[in-house]
Amino acid sequence: MSEDHIRKEALDYHRLPTAGKISLAPTKALTTQHDLSLAYSPGVAYACTAIQEDPLLAAELTSRANLVAVITNGTAVLGLGNIGALASKPVMEGKGCLFKKFAGIDVFDIEVAETDPAKFVEVVAALEPTFGGINLEDIKAPECFYIEKELRKRMKIPVFHDDQHGTAIVTAAAVTNALQLVGKQIEDVRLVASGAGAAALACLNLLISMGLKRENVLLCDSRGVVYKGRDNVDESKAGYARDTHLRTLSEAIVEADIFLGLSKGGALKPEMLEQMAANPVILAMANPEPEIRPELAKQVRPDCMIGTGRSDYPNQVNNSLCFPFIFRGALDVGATEINEAMKVAAVKALAAIAQAETSEIVAQAYGEPTPPFGPDYLIPRAFDPRLITQISPAVAQAAMDTGVATKPISDMKAYRNQLSQFVYESSSPMQPVFLAAMNNPKRVIYAEGEDERVLRAAQVAVDEGLAQPLLIGRTDIISSRIERLGLRLREGVHYESVNVLDDPRYHEVWSEYYELCKRQGVTKEQAKEETRTRTTLIGCMLLQRGDADALLCGTTGHYAEHLGYVRKVIGRASGVNTFAELQMIVLSDRQLFICDTQVNDNPSAEQIAEIAILAADEVSRFGIVPSVALLSRSSFGSAEVASAQKMRDALTIIKLRRPDLEVDGEMRADQALSASIRERDFPDSTLTSNANVLVMPNVDAANITYNALRVVSSGVTMGGILLGAAKSVHIMSSSSTVRRIVNMTALASVDATAHGVLAE
Repeated sequence: MSEDHIRKEALDYHRLPTAGKISLAPTKALTTQHDLSLAYSPGVAYACTAIQEDPLLAAELTSRANLVAVITNGTAVLGLGNIGALASKPVMEGKGCLFKKFAGIDVFDIEVAETDPAKFVEVVAALEPTFGGINLEDIKAPECFYIEKELRKRMKIPVFHDDQHGTAIVTAAAVTNALQLVGKQIEDVRLVASGAGAAALACLNLLISMGLKRENVLLCDSRGVVYKGRDNVDESKAGYARDTHLRTLSEAIVEADIFLGLSKGGALKPEMLEQMAANPVILAMANPEPEIRPELAKQVRPDCMIGTGRSDYPNQVNNSLCFPFIFRGALDVGATEINEAMKVAAVKALAAIAQAETSEIVAQAYGEPTPPFGPDYLIPRAFDPRLITQISPAVAQAAMDTGVATKPISDMKAYRNQLSQFVYESSSPMQPVFLAAMNNPKRVIYAEGEDERVLRAAQVAVDEGLAQPLLIGRTDIISSRIERLGLRLREGVHYESVNVLDDPRYHEVWSEYYELCKRQGVTKEQAKEETRTRTTLIGCMLLQRGDADALLCGTTGHYAEHLGYVRKVIGRASGVNTFAELQMIVLSDRQLFICDTQVNDNPSAEQIAEIAILAADEVSRFGIVPSVALLSRSSFGSAEVASAQKMRDALTIIKLRRPDLEVDGEMRADQALSASIRERDFPDSTLTSNANVLVMPNVDAANITYNALRVVSSGVTMGGILLGAAKSVHIMSSSSTVRRIVNMTALASVDATAHGVLAE
């Protein structure tokens, strides 16, 4: 992908459909005059005076306890350097997104146009009444050391410079596990650091607090070894100046056990690596090019263990593994600071997750089994749901143990359960699907290959390695539209075309269609005509023949027509009696799957049961534990109507067939979606978490609910997901966006893999 293309795509991403990556939303209804009187005057005065009398009530009456400031002056932004406060705003917004996505923490990003450290401190310190915590970001060294130190002195809330401490915590976890694997003790090892910036020094400081001996550390900067007597060594480095004759990295690294790299690409030469001690640990974290590439390091030293800052290699040292969860734990106990004990607790929790047996959801999230604890799996992956359930409680406990918690947690087990609930309500549902698709991309047919949205989606699918597209249409039209849209797709290289005007398979395909459907009223002439003009039929036949692995259709035309060809040609999966459509919608705090939105007008109890089981199995592909609610206007027998009885009967059938499935009903939608309402109305419900799969009594209820939610919530949607087919085929809609087609491409590819496994 060219840099110009990436630049345009990135700018469009930030610009459309709404400028920026974040927005604010009220948490209280403001629908009546009474609401207004409570939210503002006169009711708000009672909240103000309550806080005036007891400042701790701010945590109960305002959003402060869940609000973090991501603050920078833009002097050291990513790999861009000193680009200034305004230009840093996209990065700060992105950091806010990570806080919200991974830990449910709200963020104000604040870009301060002030490079004088003392003045910057004054600005930030004055903001303390607004926030529960301060995340300093992208501030250059050595000013960042002074700024954090002064703010920690003055503020009674956590102040955390993530560039330093986030990197240090993940690095320390990797070192902890690597040393355990090779049987070395931290107090015995020698470490050489290449790079003496904020992150490198924070890594060294934390490792020393965990037992590394200062005298066993050699620090190198751009001028070589930092030694006693060297001129122009600033205060931050001086603590690591050694009385040594060594002057270069190549000299310092001889017999070193650990290489800590936070400097520049290629700094660690193969000949240097050869001089290290047995079983060396290499953390080459320069970005985007590490100090040494893992494949080269393994070639020179097969006995080494290596981590980088890159996502395309094992052992990625990534700050997102810790900072959201550290703040989550600190905020939840009202910590006044993030101290050394809390950081060490985070290190130990992070290291323990990698050592623990992996859960099924982790494997689903990456489309492949997570490696066992070992040289290629020293630290967890970023989407491991155990990060929040292990790190946050460990940090909270350390805060309580060290006396910096103002709101101690009395029931840690309940707290862990609360965090676990958050994982399943706010995790990124498409991430597992995308990772699985990239791990095993399949040949996906696009029935409407001339559609501009489809062509743009095919380009993304190729760029991201999600699938190998087969485009049905007139090849000249497809080629001209690719050129007009400025896409980089090349026939025979990036995609295969299926020419409806002159494809060599035409005779075979219409003949096979005729043989398949001649007892269903299809004549030879009809077979010839339909096979020339109905692209969904062509796609179904190619899929049935094995010329592709999956099919997407439906961006034009009527749903019933598309489904008709699927029924005739593909048919239902073995043991399945019902087709159904599942739609996904991602809301601000959860994702919901709704069915059946298209196929069965008034399904029977038997069909409802089968639809619910099929939907639950499909939801599991997203790395989500399904919680199924059978919806009705009736609530647990409150109304004796036929539709309610149908849902009760369906529950009985499901319980017999799938006793492992979490399902309950019949119930109202509000009970399914709210634990408090469910507990109040029917405390004996078997749902242990809010429902994420809503099975409706008829197609009208499902379709109306889905479309209403889709419009009023502006949530991300994906569908339609066809349940029950013998092969991976899905029918979308005319309103499908490029992003939805891309999402469905990934799902179709993953479903194709699943169908292949079932076939075997």
